[in-house]
Amino acid sequence: MSKRRIKKVAVIGSGIMGSGIACHFANIGVEVLLLDIVPKELNDAEKKRGLTLEDKSVRNRLVNDSLQQALKSKPSPIYHQKFADRITTGNMEDDISKVANVDWIIEVVVERLDIKKQVFEKLDKYRTPGTLITSNTSGIPIKFMSEGRNEDFQKHFCGTHFFNPARYLNLFEIIPGPKTSQDTLDFLNGYGEQFLGKTAVVAKDTPAFIGNRIGIFSIMSLFHAVKAMDLTIEEVDKLTGLVIGRPKSATFRTVDVVGLDTLVHVANGIADNCKEDERLELFKLPDFINTMMDNKWLGSKTGQGFYKKVVDDDGKKEILSLDLNTMEYRKNKRAKFDTLEKTKPIDKVIDRFEVLINGKDKAGEFYRKTFGALFAYVSHRIPEITDDLYKIDDAMKAGFGWEHGPFQIWDAIGVEKGLELIKAENFEVASWVSDMLDSGVSSFYTVKDGATYAYDIPTKKHEKVPGQDAFIILDNIRKSKEVFKNTGVVVEDLGDGILNCEFQSKMNTIGGDVLAGLNKAIDLAEKDFEGLVIGNQASNFSVGANIGMIFMMAVEQEYEELNGAIKYFQDTMMRMRYSAIPTVSAPHGMSLGGACELSMHADKVVAAAETYMGLVEFGVGVIPGGGGSKEMALRAADTFRKGDVELNTLQEYFLTIGMAKVSTSAYEAFDLGVLQKGKDIVVVNKHRQIATAKAHARLMADAGYTQPVKRKDVKVLGKQALGMFLVGTDSMEASHYISEHDHKIANKLAYVMAGGDLSEPTEVSEQYLLDLEREAFLSLCTERKTLERIQHMLKTGKPLRN
Repeated sequence: MSKRRIKKVAVIGSGIMGSGIACHFANIGVEVLLLDIVPKELNDAEKKRGLTLEDKSVRNRLVNDSLQQALKSKPSPIYHQKFADRITTGNMEDDISKVANVDWIIEVVVERLDIKKQVFEKLDKYRTPGTLITSNTSGIPIKFMSEGRNEDFQKHFCGTHFFNPARYLNLFEIIPGPKTSQDTLDFLNGYGEQFLGKTAVVAKDTPAFIGNRIGIFSIMSLFHAVKAMDLTIEEVDKLTGLVIGRPKSATFRTVDVVGLDTLVHVANGIADNCKEDERLELFKLPDFINTMMDNKWLGSKTGQGFYKKVVDDDGKKEILSLDLNTMEYRKNKRAKFDTLEKTKPIDKVIDRFEVLINGKDKAGEFYRKTFGALFAYVSHRIPEITDDLYKIDDAMKAGFGWEHGPFQIWDAIGVEKGLELIKAENFEVASWVSDMLDSGVSSFYTVKDGATYAYDIPTKKHEKVPGQDAFIILDNIRKSKEVFKNTGVVVEDLGDGILNCEFQSKMNTIGGDVLAGLNKAIDLAEKDFEGLVIGNQASNFSVGANIGMIFMMAVEQEYEELNGAIKYFQDTMMRMRYSAIPTVSAPHGMSLGGACELSMHADKVVAAAETYMGLVEFGVGVIPGGGGSKEMALRAADTFRKGDVELNTLQEYFLTIGMAKVSTSAYEAFDLGVLQKGKDIVVVNKHRQIATAKAHARLMADAGYTQPVKRKDVKVLGKQALGMFLVGTDSMEASHYISEHDHKIANKLAYVMAGGDLSEPTEVSEQYLLDLEREAFLSLCTERKTLERIQHMLKTGKPLRN
């Protein structure tokens, strides 16, 4: 990759997509200039204020309103609200000259070729030669956009298609124009992966590129299947959601969120511009879609689509479903299939497909038909949209949230079986698939020496997928590098003297087997290695402690066993901190409760940017019992030495636990005190996380890591703090802000964080606080209300407030 540096970007167009892209560049520390057009007339508010079209606030109204609307949206496009300060707004008349000072110009205006070309004409007058200039388009041919522009413009111009929302969807399609330089493509490919945290895919300049071409085919295929197979929209969403590793919103809920008009626009574009597509008829809109478009039932943006949220006579919110036969809304119908029931014991999604396609009910028939159609279709898209099959899988995983791409799914059920499904649906497979089998290659992918290899059509053999050198893929090394395994963890040798402890329990919950495995990993690392990473590559790092185990012990009143289990958790966390080797935690996604406590006791945290971390134990009626309450008291005490007001500081840490605060990004976790500035770090690309954590463990070992001495100098404030907390919780209950049980939990937490009812501020040991914490935790487990909360959480996955 060239030595080009991106210090400042200009984003032209501040709509949902433009503002989202601007926010994501701000997320990674880049200065952003966000420009939009000048309004042609005053709005009512501006008229009342006596403003004119020449006032700056009017001229920048469109861009400022768009950005503020984006910043207020949920989920947020920005990691931390302070990062919005990195964005400067302006308009295309007064501020266009400022693009001369940026390193990359990204055009994100309306999807019309004529308007885009007009924008490029203006930008080219001020653009400094050598500056990158790209278009965020979902389908307009790149070759038409750069026509007539000078050589330097065309050399540095291409399409860069971000998927919406830019922060959360990781696909970054790069589409070269006729004269785009290889250096430009190489730079954007590397920058997208390393800095933007994206899966960068270079696509050919074909309609809808890779992601939307396959994604829209898949959705349109389902639109036709729903009527042909007499399925309800609830049934399709049940069949195409979490069970096959797709987003929870599945098909129809996703279309409602994205907007039916957006999908129709892309589908029509494919139908109009892909006349040679062998499934062209599939892109023609079914009658029910045309009716919905006529009625403006476009989804969330119009208040109704395939689903409609209503309020009944009692004021209760309800979601109705569209009946595609009557085109009227009705109450939700529960979807259930025997085939799906058979997959419940199968934790890994990739292992479910073989069961699903062999189902004897309508679900089995659905999967055979849809996968047969999908396999045939993707086979024919090579070499049309890409020369590499892995790029199709990468695009569907990163752009549409599929856990596994089409060729990976095909491999999972067997290439030969996939051909049977294709034949049964009277489709034909592309000849290269048959050639692959004839050449003796029986799978699209294979793993060698920890790296993924994909079938390459020209050479008729597996070739190493490029770009893996910065990654450690645990799926690829688990079997060959396994050092220890029990029912809760696998410990792998990452090389260079560093081990990794990977949770393998359901939802990566932390129970006795995980704790035993973690202790074993530390034993092994201290004996024969030099560092330990605690990391995995599941959807979430861990949802916390195994509350089912806690519930059973509490119900059976096995308090000695429960005391022993909590002490074992505490002791393991302390061992993480006071082992003879450096420990590095690598949280991502949900990292809650016990998982947060684990990370807080590691020597260093290498968190993915998308980490939702917090101590949430209040929701099940207890306080953090694995060292979290102790740790927050300790961290508060460490700020006392910096001259902060002691009671106020302690109260902030107390409220973080008492309000069960969870960060919406790793950067917010610093505000909560569960990550520490100057010690813990954030990585934007989750694929790099394990490798980065390993590198930091190695650095600490090389620096001469010494086992820390246990702390006995934690300053607690005793009665001074306890009195303040108790007055506060009494007032909260009296004002009906908290329940009687919340009051009881808060008082128990107050006792721990104050260090008990000591008569004066005192320095105590961590173990002293751990003992207080464990005693409080156990006493709460005897409460009926606590057991009700735990039981509710186990049944619904949601906290219950008493």
